[in-house]
Amino acid sequence: MSKAVFLGYLRLMRPANLPTAAADIFAGAAISGGALLLESSTFWSSGLGMLLIWLLLSTVSLYAGGVVMNDVFDYELDKIERPERALPSGLISVKSAAIFGCILLLIGVLCAFMVSVVSGTIAVFLAIAILLYDGVSKKHAFIGPLNMGICRGLNLLLGMSLVTIYGIWWYSCIPILYIFAITLISRGEVHGDNKKHLVFAGLLYGLVITAVLLFSQFKGVPVFRTIPFLVLFGLAIYVPLVKAYRSNSPKNIKGAVIAGVLSLIILDAAIAIGYTNWLYGLLMLLLLALSFGLSKLFAVT
Repeated sequence: MSKAVFLGYLRLMRPANLPTAAADIFAGAAISGGALLLESSTFWSSGLGMLLIWLLLSTVSLYAGGVVMNDVFDYELDKIERPERALPSGLISVKSAAIFGCILLLIGVLCAFMVSVVSGTIAVFLAIAILLYDGVSKKHAFIGPLNMGICRGLNLLLGMSLVTIYGIWWYSCIPILYIFAITLISRGEVHGDNKKHLVFAGLLYGLVITAVLLFSQFKGVPVFRTIPFLVLFGLAIYVPLVKAYRSNSPKNIKGAVIAGVLSLIILDAAIAIGYTNWLYGLLMLLLLALSFGLSKLFAVT
């Protein structure tokens, strides 16, 4: 395999996005109580640490497989709109990419079953939701964003399955709303002219921030612990969104999408901080630095 082909496969997996999937797992683990166990001296000796690693491998493989399959299904469209990509440029064949994507999805499911039947079942539903979005629902104005949001909600649920999803599954509604908003914004990434979507996305962003605050208060988390992360989150998503609204160009819209995707890590940290401590939240933000670094080398969208 040549260096160019190897890099082509890497680009298909969107490396800059993969830390955002890992952040979902860390947030889900925190919600379920796994992060508190992380502080225990028995975290690794009990085997819980290895289970967390399996979940991280699962989510990264599922996400990578999903974006690879997305390019497979978008092959004909990308020949017109994004001819520089690995598939339409002829660097990698559609058949090879499809096999690669399916293998990644299978690995993701198998890794989840190494944790538990519950984790594996969630991963199966996640893989199905991913393929439904890639192949069918993304063509629909409402069902597409909802489907993509459900994928993220299931990913957070996958993290919760480290310990239990009982009584906390409703947290998965937060990423569903958030990803719905980002997917709406992305509808103007190629041609621009999506101000109505931007306004609606801004309202959904506000609902997400409100939900995190309310859930934190419900759990008795001090406001001063959550607020700094939410302020950072708000700045990260609203500044590029306002810029895209003022100048509704594909470039600015793409910038708002990229900011929204990468800021998932901040959102996850804001959720996790309610169940752990400052250090855990700050360590999660290191994933943001990793994403930004990788975004300089690989495309996010």
